[in-house]
Amino acid sequence: MALFSSNITGASRSLRVLARLLAYPDAQLRGALNDMRQALVAERALPTARLAELGALMSTLESGNALENEAEYVEVFDRGRATSLHLFEHVHGDSRDRGPAMIDLAQTYEKAGLFLGPDEMPDYLPVVLEFVSTQPPAEARAFLSEMAHIFNAIFAALQQRNSAYASVLGALLELSGEKAQPVKVVPDEPLDACWEEPVVFDGCSVKGQTKPGQAQPIHFVKPDAAKTSPKAAAL
Repeated sequence: MALFSSNITGASRSLRVLARLLAYPDAQLRGALNDMRQALVAERALPTARLAELGALMSTLESGNALENEAEYVEVFDRGRATSLHLFEHVHGDSRDRGPAMIDLAQTYEKAGLFLGPDEMPDYLPVVLEFVSTQPPAEARAFLSEMAHIFNAIFAALQQRNSAYASVLGALLELSGEKAQPVKVVPDEPLDACWEEPVVFDGCSVKGQTKPGQAQPIHFVKPDAAKTSPKAAAL
């Protein structure tokens, strides 16, 4: 992703750190954690308690088992919609409105001088935060506040899973001027059910009935003599 140069003001460095923390915890991310920690402390855009939580998450990513951390990231963010980092997943789901919304958001980025790579989705939260970090403080806060209800839903889902990544969403809520509120989390549909093929022929079962084990009516249809005669068959 190509970003134009801009002055670091307000919470822009903190937003970029939060964006990186929500990315896949690969070796490149682990190597940058110390600089990220220092940037958060230096900017002081977040409360001390939140900085402590984020510091604990970074320590886990820095010194914990890399494979386990990567597996946990996939389990948390890639298995279910409740914690999806693709924001339009929470707004539009699989509806047709998602495509036009993607285009509009990408055009907003381009007007500001931010151009996405071929594999980057405009509604991916780390990408959104990279964009917001380039905006003046007032505009950045307003942009975040518009998405606060989504942040809160993800925050609640992460807390329900006892995930340390909840601290990142909590930080975003604080930067947007909002407070994390408990919300009802809709259970994710099991993956097997999501991939289950729809029923095509519902009239057949192992017993040849739609309701096996129950009495079924039998209908006798009298054949049409004209259609079944050899003469009619030849026409």
